[in-house]
Amino acid sequence: MLDATIEALIKQMAANPAPKMWEVGAPQARTMFAGMREIFEPKGVPIGKVDSVEIPGPGGPLAARIYTPVGLSGRVTPACVYYHGGGWVIGDLDTHDAICRQLANEGGVRVVSVDYRLAPENKFPAAFDDAYAALVWVEANASDHNINPNRLAVAGDSAGGNLAAAVALHAKLRGGPQLKYQVLFYPVTQARADTASMHDLATGYLLEKASMDWFCDQYLDAGADVNDPRVSPLAAKDVSGVAPAYVIVAGFDPLKDEGKAYAQKLKAAGVAVDYVEYESMIHGFLGMAGLVPLATQALRDAAKAMANALA
Repeated sequence: MLDATIEALIKQMAANPAPKMWEVGAPQARTMFAGMREIFEPKGVPIGKVDSVEIPGPGGPLAARIYTPVGLSGRVTPACVYYHGGGWVIGDLDTHDAICRQLANEGGVRVVSVDYRLAPENKFPAAFDDAYAALVWVEANASDHNINPNRLAVAGDSAGGNLAAAVALHAKLRGGPQLKYQVLFYPVTQARADTASMHDLATGYLLEKASMDWFCDQYLDAGADVNDPRVSPLAAKDVSGVAPAYVIVAGFDPLKDEGKAYAQKLKAAGVAVDYVEYESMIHGFLGMAGLVPLATQALRDAAKAMANALA
């Protein structure tokens, strides 16, 4: 059963419909998304310190933030490189500020949030290339930021979860950086997925199939290989040896089936996986912690699992 608060929110939004993202284009869609996050996210989440840094990327400098938990400013800690969601098109450091603060504090780790290049201005594999470059930079510059380079994780939500999963696979193939954990919040694992949940939940739950089609159109060139593991980790031939994973899916999310399928694929390959389905939730619910108490608990549980893996 759909969470009552979310059901009321969906009904309210249906009564006052806003333009669809694919109708207004990427720039306005980014503004719309930022406005929604401002409403839904908790305000004033305490944090020990936030440092703005610049990471050299393959297409130019990348803005990033390093979140240090309360009380840990002078100590060396593990780190989690975080990739924000938004279909590779929308989202930025500000839209996911609260999630990063919560993960840092609850996990006792430094969180490095990366502002990778967005589509359609930057097509695949730009976001992926930036995501991997950021992880390499964090490992190489760990001592400058009180980070233990032997205790690294990646994490992300939605398209950010896609990047985290793809980067974890790539790190295994390249022989580094060595990752201890990956945290995937309702990840995109197959571009243009044709699953039961994608069709059964195509409309009515904020994220729609048409939105996913539009995101893929923005990110991928015509004729791009949708089974390239850098955009579709589920299509990877071999996922054995990749970092242990914590995978969250939502019961009323078009992406539910592909997230579940990826968790199953990892398990079948011998990878340790914690798989959690929040049956009453929708896609993006972790960014609604200001309205939905379960979002805070879900983030706390994920952060604790990550902390244990990085200890």
